[in-house]
Amino acid sequence: MHAAFPDFRLGTVLATSFTGTLSERHGNAVERIPTPQRLVDWLAVNGLAVDSCTTAQLDRARELRESIHAAATAAAIQDALPAAAVQVINDCSVQGRAAAVLTPEGKRRWQLSSASRVEDALSVIAADAISIIAGERDGKLALCASPTCQAAFFDTSQSRTRRWCDMNTCGNRQKKARFNANHPRTPDQRSDRYTP
Repeated sequence: MHAAFPDFRLGTVLATSFTGTLSERHGNAVERIPTPQRLVDWLAVNGLAVDSCTTAQLDRARELRESIHAAATAAAIQDALPAAAVQVINDCSVQGRAAAVLTPEGKRRWQLSSASRVEDALSVIAADAISIIAGERDGKLALCASPTCQAAFFDTSQSRTRRWCDMNTCGNRQKKARFNANHPRTPDQRSDRYTP
């Protein structure tokens, strides 16, 4: 991975991990797939390796990402699904030619029809989004409690009361802010003060 780009936020649910390639949507947005090669990198990390990606394919991937985010957000707040978002998700789902295959270890893996077809990878992501938005999997869609994030995530915790899309980022940031608010530093403890 190229050091100049922000790290990927990896999760266990493909569709919501994909929407996490744009984070802090209500703050200083962080684009984690700013170039076609970064999309190639993200797909490889998620078991959907492709040889290359064009700018048009990156644009289509971002359109799918935003459509999944819009539909998942609507589902999380039990609102009507946006028709335009549903259309993009459905179009991406049917345009790809990927197949689920069983590994010798008994795991499911996706096999793309051609290593260079980004559309095949996008169809897998769209199909995953359809399964969680349609309520076919055990869990529930929720929105991150961070006011600058508010990412849709798929909560599979036993109690279904998870508050953060990612405890290592949004959750820790909120815990730190709460701690700092409850334990203000004295002037001698401030790290920005110079003492010879």
